Amino acid sequence: MEIIYVYTRKRSEFGRPCNFSDRPAKVSVDIPPDPSMASGFILRNPVDSYVQHTSDMSEHEVNTERVEVESRGVNHVEGGWPKDINPQEVEQTIRFRKKVEKDENYINSIVHLGSLMEHCVKQNNAINIYEEYFEEEEVAEVEDEPPSAKTINVISKLTSFFDVLLSKRDPNVTKRTATHLSWHPDTCKKLAVAYSSLEFQQNMKDMSFDSYIWDLENPNKPELVLKPSSPLVSLEYNPKDSHVLVGGCYNGQMAYWDTRKGGLPVEVSAVEVSHRDPVYGAIWLQSKTGTECFSASTDGQVLWWDIRKLSEPTETLVLDITRKGLLENALGAITLEFEPTLPTKFMVGTEQGIVIACNRKAKTPAEKITSTYSGHHGPVYALARNPFYPKIFLTVGDWTARIWSEETKESPIMWTKYHLSYLTDGCWSTVRPAVFFTTRSDGTLDVWDFLFKQNDPSLSLKVCDEPLSSLRLQDNGCIIGCGSKLGTVTLLEISSGLCTLQRNEKMLATAMFERETKREKILEARHREMRLKERARSEAQETEVEERPVESPQEVLDRARKEFFEVIEAELQRRARAETQHLHGKVKGRVGEEAAAQGEESQLPKDKEEEEEEKDAA
Repeated sequence: MEIIYVYTRKRSEFGRPCNFSDRPAKVSVDIPPDPSMASGFILRNPVDSYVQHTSDMSEHEVNTERVEVESRGVNHVEGGWPKDINPQEVEQTIRFRKKVEKDENYINSIVHLGSLMEHCVKQNNAINIYEEYFEEEEVAEVEDEPPSAKTINVISKLTSFFDVLLSKRDPNVTKRTATHLSWHPDTCKKLAVAYSSLEFQQNMKDMSFDSYIWDLENPNKPELVLKPSSPLVSLEYNPKDSHVLVGGCYNGQMAYWDTRKGGLPVEVSAVEVSHRDPVYGAIWLQSKTGTECFSASTDGQVLWWDIRKLSEPTETLVLDITRKGLLENALGAITLEFEPTLPTKFMVGTEQGIVIACNRKAKTPAEKITSTYSGHHGPVYALARNPFYPKIFLTVGDWTARIWSEETKESPIMWTKYHLSYLTDGCWSTVRPAVFFTTRSDGTLDVWDFLFKQNDPSLSLKVCDEPLSSLRLQDNGCIIGCGSKLGTVTLLEISSGLCTLQRNEKMLATAMFERETKREKILEARHREMRLKERARSEAQETEVEERPVESPQEVLDRARKEFFEVIEAELQRRARAETQHLHGKVKGRVGEEAAAQGEESQLPKDKEEEEEEKDAA
């Protein structure tokens, strides 16, 4: 198509009102008829014509730029100190307080503010504005509610620009597993997620090493991108300082971040003093400084660290259950467990399905491994103590979840059924002592309430189609995060019935755990007794074999031939004896028949004589 003429007009002139006016008609063009074209005229009959009376419209498209939203906050700390006073130093603050207390203005200010403070205290004591008046009615409603859960947010990997506009997305197209989740210890509105690919030799060259901290109130982008030197397998918030996180890398290194300083790690441990395998567990310790942590890896070591000096570990433990301390005999660690109420004890779940209980304060390395628990056919993917009963702990591995007591080391006290799919993670409820959660490789989340029923979960929810890999519950027990193999993190809100402590639940749970522990103790004692008897019997047989003199091959052959002929002779004698008894039985039978026949014959005449005597008497 050839463009003959282009009409141009400024954009500001479009849409202006038309000004019409009356004027006489004017001939613009006069085209006279051409008779020569009449021969080419074709008459159409009938003729269909269409008329549509609509106004002409013009279509316009406008694509506006996306608005970038960024959250900014202010951290309020203790103020009022002079610049030369460090509030963190106790001695300096005490010295400054003593100096101020001696000032006359300070005493006058305290006397003036005392009356105002006294008035506010009395006002607060007069009425409790936070008092709950209808607690019992709310509990009654909770009991009637069926178990349920609803999805409140999904954090997953993006595939297009449209996904970025809809939700919080990992900006990497390559699928990586969400290996570990950690909730912010203060607000629970932030979630740190460690991403890495744990499939052997499946890492691509362009695969990202980044992990993210997501803000649940800002759905546009991660709040902070963590950039480690190797993909993170584990990631944990510091419970004492929410700005600090520690992470275990795929190459065995340990690193820590301060979110106030950006996404790069503050310090990373040296490769030569770190683990040799991926760090599957990293947990903060309860210390005065709040800077101590420990880690475990499949290389069979547990290392203790102080983040102020990551150049070398402060302590090392080899997970050799033979208690020889040999690294080649060590069991690979998959999961770590530490309960702050038991500061010296910790537990390790291994690749071989064995749970190792340890005591850090033991005198020798051999004594640090106190006991072992064997019960799974594969790696122990989850290990957690009950927050209400620290002696009761949960393990998840192979196709079951098992509940153990420290007092019974040979077998668990309770367990779930065997599922068709592999179990990948699990944790206890933080508010209900008999409720725990498990995830499966078919993408299902199971909620178990052992006080309600033990054969089947109280609630099974299909979260996604890919396998679930990680699980983490908020401290309030109402929101749970599930990470999948493809990097999707689904946040679920649990119904109030599953996250509200029921009436007498602690007492019932205590009775249930004590009953099952006692039953297992009785069974263990019975099995131990049976094993002792079997051992004594086997030892007796071994002594008999040892006392028997060594025979030559000819003597063995002669003895076997003699025993063979003795068996044949005994069999022939048995058969002859059986035939003799059979014949003797037949002879007895014939004699008995003849005697019976003679008795009948002698009986008949006797009866006739009696009849004649009766007639004579008559």
